[in-house]
Amino acid sequence: MPQYFDAKPGVGSAVRTVTLTLPDLTVELESDRGVFSADRIDPGTKLLLLDGPDPTPGDQVLVDLGCGYGPIGYALARRNPDAAIWAVDVNERARLLCAKNTAELGNVSVMAPSDVAAGGQVDRIWSNPPIRIGKPALHRLLTEWLQRLRPTGTAHLVVQKHLGADSLHRWLEAQGHEVTRRTSRKAYRLLDVNAK
Repeated sequence: MPQYFDAKPGVGSAVRTVTLTLPDLTVELESDRGVFSADRIDPGTKLLLLDGPDPTPGDQVLVDLGCGYGPIGYALARRNPDAAIWAVDVNERARLLCAKNTAELGNVSVMAPSDVAAGGQVDRIWSNPPIRIGKPALHRLLTEWLQRLRPTGTAHLVVQKHLGADSLHRWLEAQGHEVTRRTSRKAYRLLDVNAK
């Protein structure tokens, strides 16, 4: 069965529009079958954008990890116009949509994981991580990206409670990260993960 985390979606295209509405912006984003939460802005993503941290002056590189069609990347770019936004996803269709949805902003680079320069450091990571890829793959993904954080960097992750938010919290701490639960509501946990 095709999944949103497949490199090439195995379902036909059916383009649609979804609306991202936040207190500071409203935008129509193009979506399609074969990408994460194609029919609406995922509630976890919206919680991350509503209750996540405010922009930090001086941040140079912000990452939308698992960008999908780009709601997080779009909001990050609008809120942090002087920062470079890396929107990263394995899904080819999602990357094409994200590039189209963020093209007007000028500070978003959409890329596959293999396109990211080795050793590149980042200030912050925002992610509604692909929990359904399974724990081993998820742990590899997070380990790789958390190692890219600058010493003062933080990752902001939103995870459904019933999909293992608390076990992920414990695993991150066992890896040596300081983890803070920023909020817990609407069946989600929002975690701030500091660089080691």
